[in-house]
Amino acid sequence: MEKKVIVVCAVVGFLGLVAASLGFAAESKRIKGSQVHFNSPDECVYPRSPALALGLIAALALMIAQVIINVATGCICCRSGPHQLNSNWTLALICFVVSWFTFVIAFLLLLTGAALNDQHGEENMYFGYYYCYVVKPGVFAGAAVLSLASVVLGIIYYITITSTKLGSDSWAGHAAPNQPGIAMGQPQFPQHVPQDPVFVHEDTYMRRQFT
Repeated sequence: MEKKVIVVCAVVGFLGLVAASLGFAAESKRIKGSQVHFNSPDECVYPRSPALALGLIAALALMIAQVIINVATGCICCRSGPHQLNSNWTLALICFVVSWFTFVIAFLLLLTGAALNDQHGEENMYFGYYYCYVVKPGVFAGAAVLSLASVVLGIIYYITITSTKLGSDSWAGHAAPNQPGIAMGQPQFPQHVPQDPVFVHEDTYMRRQFT
């Protein structure tokens, strides 16, 4: 495995662990319903919570990890060739799609949870009753799990694509010395060996004279 692959995987894996850890920390520090107070019947008072900063930093770390993976791998749609029928190529394509899917969901959950932890004195009235919004349990934890899954799938996708490319280059390098090109052969014809002329006496054949 090349040094570049190891560095990229290490950096992306570290950012994924940071995003997941901050997501779990934001889950434990989120504002609970019991922590919301009412100064008046139509005003909700939220306490200060570090879940806002934790969620935003987790979303930023996850986004940076996703950008690094995709920049290091390149555009998957621009790759063409016979390797697309390989099983490794199919695995890489599946990991690529699922990684982006989990990334989008995790990123939106982190931003939504962070935004709901930044409310101060807001209330909503429905059918004559006032409600105060808080983050549901499991939002940040689910985002943390999805962040970790997105990073792991991105690393698998990156390693698979890189190994496939290196394998193709290695095969081409070994095949080039043995097959430099198409040899153009010269047509072979039987050689004609000159022989001495044979003289035949004129009386050997019957001759007919036409008058």
